Amino acid sequence: MFSDKQKPRGMNEVGGQPNRIEKNTKIKGDIISEADFRIDGKLDGNVKTSGKVVIGKDGYIHGKVECVNADIEGSFNGELLVSDLLSLKSSAVIEGTVSVSKLAVEPGATFNASCTMGGGKSMGSKPSNNGSAKAS
Repeated sequence: MFSDKQKPRGMNEVGGQPNRIEKNTKIKGDIISEADFRIDGKLDGNVKTSGKVVIGKDGYIHGKVECVNADIEGSFNGELLVSDLLSLKSSAVIEGTVSVSKLAVEPGATFNASCTMGGGKSMGSKPSNNGSAKAS
């Protein structure tokens, strides 16, 4: 009568449902989650997740972010640690320090950061490439 097909799919997914901070919402504090996170509001604090962080066009984070992947359309100021791919959209504004394995930057993005690129978790031991650039 009951089969495995009727079980909710979300229960088997690693990390569960994505989290969201909506536009016109301001949060001050630290967030730790295993699920993906989308921020369209403002966060003054740190985010640590084993998933993906998305900063929407109106989103802003001031603090430290640790994640596997990140897509940024909005603004970030602080320390950004991405163990795989950081994707900056044309409207992105990044300031601070960035440590990443792979970086994709659309024309128009502002990237004023000290950047370290490396493979996986050993990124911290690589020499840094200080500088700022505006993609065009």
